[in-house]
Amino acid sequence: MLRSLRSQRQTARVSIEREPLLTAGIGLMLVQYVESETAWIPSAVKGTTNGAVAASEAAKLGVPWGVSVWCDLEGVKPGTPAQKVIDYCNSWHAAVSGGGYVPGVYVGYHAGLTPTQLYRSLRFTHYWGAYNLNTDQYPAVRGLQMKQLRPARKDVVPNFGIDFQIDKISADALGGRPTLLALEGWPELP
Repeated sequence: MLRSLRSQRQTARVSIEREPLLTAGIGLMLVQYVESETAWIPSAVKGTTNGAVAASEAAKLGVPWGVSVWCDLEGVKPGTPAQKVIDYCNSWHAAVSGGGYVPGVYVGYHAGLTPTQLYRSLRFTHYWGAYNLNTDQYPAVRGLQMKQLRPARKDVVPNFGIDFQIDKISADALGGRPTLLALEGWPELP
């Protein structure tokens, strides 16, 4: 399960939501959504600020170091120079890794970077793709470790009050995998 983190607004819940998920056998990672899914302009300053907030919120939720925290990269305003996107992402990465977490990037619609830029210009080694991300948009060489799936009726869990999505997790082309918080003895990936 991916739990969202605030970028500017206060987190609605704290660690009280963590334990029921873990007890139910659900692994937990964190994602910080961007300010707009349609037209935002990234910068190095925003990356540093948002990354610091993500690391701080992860700590407030009681998530231990070493768990993946994901940067949402989508909705970049068309025409934004790629270097601004790169600076945002690398600053976000530095802040999150400086907090002890494993930074990953969610590549969604209008990410503002080419597959080669995603792989060669960013510090990230963990990539997660939107359900509508085509294979020719995946980070060059490495590929994805997680792929969001289209929601299906069978994915709804009865009597579970949290909205969630299904993602397929696998090793990328270089053997990398995301890390998550789970109870001791949680199944390992094949």
